[in-house]
Amino acid sequence: MGFLDFIFGAKKRQVDFYMKNGAQILDVRTQREWDNGHIEGSRHIPLDDLKNHVDELKALNKPLVVCCESGVRSAKAAKFLNLNNIDATNGGGWVSLKNKL
Repeated sequence: MGFLDFIFGAKKRQVDFYMKNGAQILDVRTQREWDNGHIEGSRHIPLDDLKNHVDELKALNKPLVVCCESGVRSAKAAKFLNLNNIDATNGGGWVSLKNKL
């Protein structure tokens, strides 16, 4: 097993763990991106609006798997959510996440 397999395998295991424990998928892409396709059952809050929804996400009382187009915005969102005491992990790009489910 190479280093990249180790890193990306750990990420997949973490996403799997979150999903098995009732996580909600949170998509942080723009409205236009969301309208062009998304994971059924996911919540949509664009990254720029996330700060206005912290209490709403805390009230879910569930871990979050955050996705976007490539994983960059979802990494920022997951870090922001963690700093606000919300259990979240970066699920990466929405298409690859969808294929893992």
